[in-house]
Amino acid sequence: MAQQQISLPAKLINGGIAGIVGVTCVFPIDLAKTRLQNQRQGQQVYKNMMDCLVKTLRSEGYFGMYRGAAVNLTLVTPEKAIKLAANDFFRHKLAKDGKSLTVVKEMLAGCGAGMCQVIVTTPMEMLKIQLQDAGRLAAQQKPVMISPTKLVATNTMLSRSYNSGTVISAPRAISATQIARELLQAQGIQGLYKGLGATLMRDVPFSVVYFPLFANLNNLGKPGPEESSPFYWAFLSGCVAGSTAAVAVNPCDVVKTRLQSLNKGSNEETYNGVVDCVSKIMRKEGPSAFLKGAGCRALVIAPLFGIVQVMYFVGIGEYILDNSPLRHVSA
Repeated sequence: MAQQQISLPAKLINGGIAGIVGVTCVFPIDLAKTRLQNQRQGQQVYKNMMDCLVKTLRSEGYFGMYRGAAVNLTLVTPEKAIKLAANDFFRHKLAKDGKSLTVVKEMLAGCGAGMCQVIVTTPMEMLKIQLQDAGRLAAQQKPVMISPTKLVATNTMLSRSYNSGTVISAPRAISATQIARELLQAQGIQGLYKGLGATLMRDVPFSVVYFPLFANLNNLGKPGPEESSPFYWAFLSGCVAGSTAAVAVNPCDVVKTRLQSLNKGSNEETYNGVVDCVSKIMRKEGPSAFLKGAGCRALVIAPLFGIVQVMYFVGIGEYILDNSPLRHVSA
């Protein structure tokens, strides 16, 4: 790994294919995770993940379970490419004389990768959460109906301030492009980076746990010191490492989701930063609230990162570049 030349176009292809396949497969579970995390005590619309998926399917139709997927599908390619390439880059820099990295150095490489990816992750999550959570807010304020082809928003964007908590009864359809445009007009680029600190709190520890754990689990499946592990072992290692890291940082994910939700339902509190959010959740909902959506998140991350690692280690991107006219790009 230390001596492997990093090809950014190949990592872009690997991350893009894996991300698109993974997101398409598990996005409805991710939507359930967001809605479950945003629920408050006494205002539960959904009992659990299956209840959320069934109610979403009934009220919003099949495509309702993919609200916000377009944002993910668009930005998951650069996000995964940055994450994987940055980890490779830092491992390459930290390695000496081709020797394997210590666990501490693997954790430092993962930390660097997590810090780099938030450039894309923060605005992607910001936009995705607004679209995913709109159905929950509409369900709280019945008899608002949600069309299977149009998302109904409970607030108008121009009346929102960050975590304002204002509820306006007039619904209208919204899109990620519309939300991004109005955030930029109202708050500038920082509007898309609300919750950056909470995103760092989630993604840096995730990468610190995930990459070393995956590397060591994957090494256990190698037939010999100079041989690669089978693809199924890379997949299983990615699943185990991903789900473990996802559950470990779930409290940070709950805080991030709450902070990035611009729309609030009736009687839902607002937050003035990470510390205020943590203290209010602890006081009003108890420690168990920080594990909301943990099962959903594990189910989302496990196959997603399993697929990513299979693509990455099989070398789909390298194969495509080596057999296409674009091969000179990675030379």
